[in-house]
Amino acid sequence: MNMLSDLQDTIAAIATPPGIGAIGVIRLSGADAIAIADKIFKGRKLSGQPTHTVHFGHILSPGNGAIVDEVVVTLFRGPKSYTGEDVVEISGHGSPFILQKIMEAATEAGARPAKAGEYTQRAFLNGKMDLAQAEAVADLIAADSQAQQQAALQQLRGGFSGDLARLRDQLINFAALIELELDFSDEDVEFADREQFRDLISHLKSQISGLLNSFRLGNVIKNGVSVAIIGKPNAGKSTLLNVLLNEERAIVSEIAGTTRDTIEETLNIQGVLFRLIDTAGIRQHTTDRIESIGIERSRQNAEKASLILHLVDVTDPDTSVIEWLEPFVDKTITVWNKTDREESHSSAISDQRSAIAISAKKNIGIEALKHRMYELVIGDTIKTENSIVTNARHYDALLKMMDSLEAIDAGMSAGLTGDLLSIDIRRALHYLGEITGQVEVDRDILGTIFGKFCIGK
Repeated sequence: MNMLSDLQDTIAAIATPPGIGAIGVIRLSGADAIAIADKIFKGRKLSGQPTHTVHFGHILSPGNGAIVDEVVVTLFRGPKSYTGEDVVEISGHGSPFILQKIMEAATEAGARPAKAGEYTQRAFLNGKMDLAQAEAVADLIAADSQAQQQAALQQLRGGFSGDLARLRDQLINFAALIELELDFSDEDVEFADREQFRDLISHLKSQISGLLNSFRLGNVIKNGVSVAIIGKPNAGKSTLLNVLLNEERAIVSEIAGTTRDTIEETLNIQGVLFRLIDTAGIRQHTTDRIESIGIERSRQNAEKASLILHLVDVTDPDTSVIEWLEPFVDKTITVWNKTDREESHSSAISDQRSAIAISAKKNIGIEALKHRMYELVIGDTIKTENSIVTNARHYDALLKMMDSLEAIDAGMSAGLTGDLLSIDIRRALHYLGEITGQVEVDRDILGTIFGKFCIGK
């Protein structure tokens, strides 16, 4: 994508999802957006109308003047628009056929079909938002939980960018003094107080460390929590899955080994998505080759999962722990099932204080289990008004900045001169700027970022 030359084009795209709906929106953006709209819109002449106004009329085919649809047109003059350019939004009836006809009329009148993410890319290039905020737009569109929505909104509103800007300003102030020393190197003077600079670096490292540590939570918010339900055959794994989801998703049977393959579903607990994986029953020896493959997959899922629910049947005299689960004790919740049965071995539960007692069949203890799942993974750390790193690109840049700050700290301890310190200072500033786009970001990286957007955004 040649971004600079493409900025001269006026682009058009259907901005609403595919399929039939009551209303569909076609968005035009660019220097000729209003002129192109005037060619196909029969109503008030848009070129003479003020910004942020709405007009009723008809879309006509440029070829034969036939009416395509009855529409409402909204006018946004740049720079007071999403992209910073002149923008026209045509709201017509949500027939895919009609919307495509309006698109054809717009392109015939001089617009070019927009590429994925091109509107937000223009907003970034025109200074309407920084790169971190632009990425938050994609996260907001993809959000399917409250936590994802709140984290994306906080970043879109500039909370994360504001934190980075303050860090950058603090570092730039001292960088300027270090650079000034280089201009007077012959006079052997120091404008930057080294102790104050050391305190600043320590403060910056602490703040960057906090952002880096938030990535674990951010990754949970963005991608959800993978939960493997592990247990012996007939422990009630499928029943538990069904009661958690409040629907009959998995087959429940008294026949051991009914679940041969993994079943994945999602559960929303307090705004966070938990991806539940019902696995094949674990038993030490089986002659069934298909069941053995399912058991091996169970092990692999347990290793990869963020959380393990180890389901134990309290009516089974053998309540021994599955040996290969022992290394994962920190991410495991032991769930004692069938506690409503008279023959349950309740004394075994008291031996494990961290265990949860439930009856999946009777829906007993399920809310307590959900609370424990949320508490173990999230706790009380989720405060989306604070900056939370959810983007792997940001995390990588922050790691590199931390390395640069460590190098500055080591350099000051070694008594390095300002010219050598300034190299690592510039490097730290570069990595900060990469996140928000304040330094030139590789075009391939920009293409990857905006290529993940949907057409029309």
